[in-house]
Amino acid sequence: MAPRQQLATTHHFNGAEIRVYTHPAQKPSRGVIYAVHGFRGDHHGLARIVSHLPHYTVVVPDLPGFGSSTSMLDLDHDVDGYAAVLNQLAEELQLGPSVHLLGHSFGSIVAAKLATVRSFASLLLLNPISELALESDQALLSKLASGYYEACARIPAGIGEALLRSRLFSDAMSLVMTKSKDPDIRAYVREQHRAYFGGFHSRATLAQSYRASISSTVGDCSPALGLPTLMVAGREDELGTPQTQETLRASFADAQLVMLENVGHLIHYEKAPETAKAIDRFLQQLAAGRH
Repeated sequence: MAPRQQLATTHHFNGAEIRVYTHPAQKPSRGVIYAVHGFRGDHHGLARIVSHLPHYTVVVPDLPGFGSSTSMLDLDHDVDGYAAVLNQLAEELQLGPSVHLLGHSFGSIVAAKLATVRSFASLLLLNPISELALESDQALLSKLASGYYEACARIPAGIGEALLRSRLFSDAMSLVMTKSKDPDIRAYVREQHRAYFGGFHSRATLAQSYRASISSTVGDCSPALGLPTLMVAGREDELGTPQTQETLRASFADAQLVMLENVGHLIHYEKAPETAKAIDRFLQQLAAGRH
């Protein structure tokens, strides 16, 4: 699908310059979605989802320290820090309780936390983090990755930056996480990661965010949330098995779970049309009072 119109604005909170990308809805408008991208990504990561939701205004900030947004000076780059700045940003953007909140991957944890302190019409979680990385089947890989980020934050800047932004690391991640056999989709994922995976502001911010991403889950907040919630996950997701996704769903007061086949943690790239269709169906049912 053709790229949607995009309006960029700049905001200042907690010492950070934050860029926000707003995609106005086509008529008839079906509502507003406030979206939180995942770890090491920026607003580009949700572009395919946005393109398949043309009747929704979608507001996507680059999280502080990633993409076009600079790091915060007086808040940590962790779940609480990101939720706090996104709450401030929502206030400035006048995003009221009729707005729907979306989070992907690490953004699902941040969104869940934000939903505990601010009212939204619904919560939309894509590849929600349903289990602690260090307690999952991928614990060894998570420990290795943690050591990699910590080491790169300590060694001389020139070497650390080069390692963190290396194409080899990016391509290896793409190879492991992409499940599609379609060569065009595989190429798209690889190029997206090459283009944006290195868009972090500092090594310290990156290490801090990674620690947060592996030490929290959506389940830390879900029992306190009563708003209608949609979870969309991949059956082959290394960061959340079908069993832990179902356990997470049951921990919410009101949640639905859609499991997509033949995809893992990259539904925003590999299954964007199907994901957007599930979101639109859920929100239309909610609007019609059929939820």
